[in-house]
Amino acid sequence: MDYFTDLTLKDSIKDIVDITIVSYVIYKLILLLRGTRAIQLLKGIIVVFIAWGISLWFQLNTLQWMMNQMFTFGVMGVLIIFQPELRRALEQLGRGKLFSRSSNEENQEINRIISEIMKTIMNLSRRRIGALIVFERQTGLNEYIESGTRVESEISAELLINIFIPNTPLHDGAVIIRGSRLMAAGCYLPLSENPFISKELGTRHRAAIGMSEVSDAISVVVSEETGQISLALNGLVVRDIKEESLISKLYEELKTPAKAKRGSFWKWGRKQNG
Repeated sequence: MDYFTDLTLKDSIKDIVDITIVSYVIYKLILLLRGTRAIQLLKGIIVVFIAWGISLWFQLNTLQWMMNQMFTFGVMGVLIIFQPELRRALEQLGRGKLFSRSSNEENQEINRIISEIMKTIMNLSRRRIGALIVFERQTGLNEYIESGTRVESEISAELLINIFIPNTPLHDGAVIIRGSRLMAAGCYLPLSENPFISKELGTRHRAAIGMSEVSDAISVVVSEETGQISLALNGLVVRDIKEESLISKLYEELKTPAKAKRGSFWKWGRKQNG
């Protein structure tokens, strides 16, 4: 009670700022871990803390000793276990507004990436070579990156085309792109179980839709049978999308990944198919 009695306006503002910063950090951590296997490890850590609390409450000495030993070496264990997520968090911090490039440079980089992607899919479409390219956005895709072969290279049409050439080691799977880096190839994605999906759609399309159902990722598919290009986002798919429309949509979504709306994509998709 004395705390509130002696509370000044300056202290109130300081506390509000303090709580706001902590809340924002926790929110960003949740976004960082969502969609990765790290979230399962985090649940395990919460269980350990609950067990530690129970041991203190009921004075369970043996369990308390075991928990203390775990905490002694736990910090190093957490650093090792969460190494990919910690590295990604630091990379995102480095790409934040404080250290960010100008908007003009960012637009040029987005244009370069889209240009390389369009060269790739138009080439593969003409030759009727199947492909599946996934763009990671806010939801982490480490779980799916780890299912494939790490590449972590600069994005280029030549590399992507070579990956999807039939009978090569990495052609049967998805390519995952994070920012301006091609993270992995030959990745396995979750297949959509939506019963309303057209029977004409094969495994690649179902994987693209499934990926968009469990994350905010954007997936571009080239059909091996028809050469048609499709775009999947938010559990919906636009089939046989035209080149100009695809370029426009990719630029819009990659430039502002956090502002994608299911309703707007649905309307846009109906317009393209119509």
